[in-house]
Amino acid sequence: MRLARQLTLALALLTTAACAPLGPDFREPEVDWLAAWQPSLYGQVDGSDPAFEDSLARWWTRFEDPQLASLLALAHRDNPGLRTAGLRVLEARAALGIASGSRYPQLQRIEGSASIAGVDDSSGLSPDRSDTSASLGLSLAWELDFWGRFRRAVESAEAASFASITAQRDAQLLLTAEVAARYYDYKTTLRRIRVARENVRVQARSLEITTRLYDEGQTSELDLQQAKVQYLGTRAGIPSLEIALARQRNALAALLGRPPGDIPGLETIDDSLPAVAPEAIPALPAQLLARRPDVRTAAWQAAAQSARIGIAAADLYPAIGLAGSVGWSGSSLALSPDRTVLAAGPTLRWNILNYGRLENAVRVEDARLQQALEGYRAAVLTAAREIDDAAVQLVKTAERQGDLDASLDAAERSLALATRRYQEGYSGFQRVLDAQRALAAQADRAISNQGDHLQAVIQLYAALGGGWEPATAETLLPAETREQLRARGAWDNLLDAAPADPPAHHE
Repeated sequence: MRLARQLTLALALLTTAACAPLGPDFREPEVDWLAAWQPSLYGQVDGSDPAFEDSLARWWTRFEDPQLASLLALAHRDNPGLRTAGLRVLEARAALGIASGSRYPQLQRIEGSASIAGVDDSSGLSPDRSDTSASLGLSLAWELDFWGRFRRAVESAEAASFASITAQRDAQLLLTAEVAARYYDYKTTLRRIRVARENVRVQARSLEITTRLYDEGQTSELDLQQAKVQYLGTRAGIPSLEIALARQRNALAALLGRPPGDIPGLETIDDSLPAVAPEAIPALPAQLLARRPDVRTAAWQAAAQSARIGIAAADLYPAIGLAGSVGWSGSSLALSPDRTVLAAGPTLRWNILNYGRLENAVRVEDARLQQALEGYRAAVLTAAREIDDAAVQLVKTAERQGDLDASLDAAERSLALATRRYQEGYSGFQRVLDAQRALAAQADRAISNQGDHLQAVIQLYAALGGGWEPATAETLLPAETREQLRARGAWDNLLDAAPADPPAHHE
């Protein structure tokens, strides 16, 4: 009868433990303006391409540059930051396993002992003997999830795991954009150096002619010194460009996980810049914005924090559990027979005298949730701003390029006319110097604007959330990293499992 009553009590407690967990059930916050946000992006929006979202994943293929594709493959394999993001996914997966295990008996302990005692009677009145004794015990303690503490812990750990996955995707996106940006920065600087050297050759020829004319007494020293200033000033600008080129190469090497120095294939590339514009953007920028990995990460972080409120609130109430133990002890002594002990019953723990501290702990978690919600709204605002910034730069650099190209043609024609008039004696050498200076400046501005336009294309693709793909077990971490982890023997088959695909929206 006693055992029946204990089983009935245990069953009642287990049934009651199924009550709804404490704390709020998280719902992704609505951003008031987002649903109605349908900007034209300065004429870039065109709803004629339903496959645009799919093409975002590998947007760089539109550049048709094998060297860029090769560099991106190296970066995705060897970049330390991306590897760290992949390891955080494994860490979060293990943390989820810890939280899931808390739903089972939290205390599981086996204890045992054995001893041998010898008795040596030197008087000879009693024979020598040895006595043995042993004991073995098993203890279990299970705190029932009466208030949902452990369910909320699993919920929080799962949301944190999803956040680590979307953060890894965001790392992919940022790395892709950064490698492409640094690569075309490098090519733009290469082109600026080539044009600067061409200008140096032209101005060196002018200086040579002016020096000869001065030596022959056909021109003034003023013309000679002005030609020298022009030539030396242009030549002095090249080392600054070469410094920038080396820094861009080193920045690219760091993204590839390589030390400063040569990068495979980089020394043989030309300085051509592709004339590329983004595909037509569908008229759903709000959807594209909401799927950005950084926005999804902010949402999952808020979900993880929401569940922590329930964990803290559970401490306000008594912790109800079941405890039990079974033990055996035996001895070789005749007066100490073997014994078996069985004990089981409910447990109660309640930190009622710490109520003020526990209430403030709930408030701390609630304040942190509100901070996370504000972080989510800030992430959405930042995404919208980046999309608009990239779109306006894209449109305006394209407009500017037309004027710069026309200005460059005019500068080339102006130099040809000034040179001819000077040679024919109709104008002074100052006209030639002015035309050379204008041509050098316009050529550099035109090239720089081409580079700015390419950067705008890259930034727009990244702002729209492109440049990442769902990771597999093979792409999450390189083979050598997985082997290092596997060699320590702690991961079993977890290294062969692909990360889960987080839900598109948290309900």
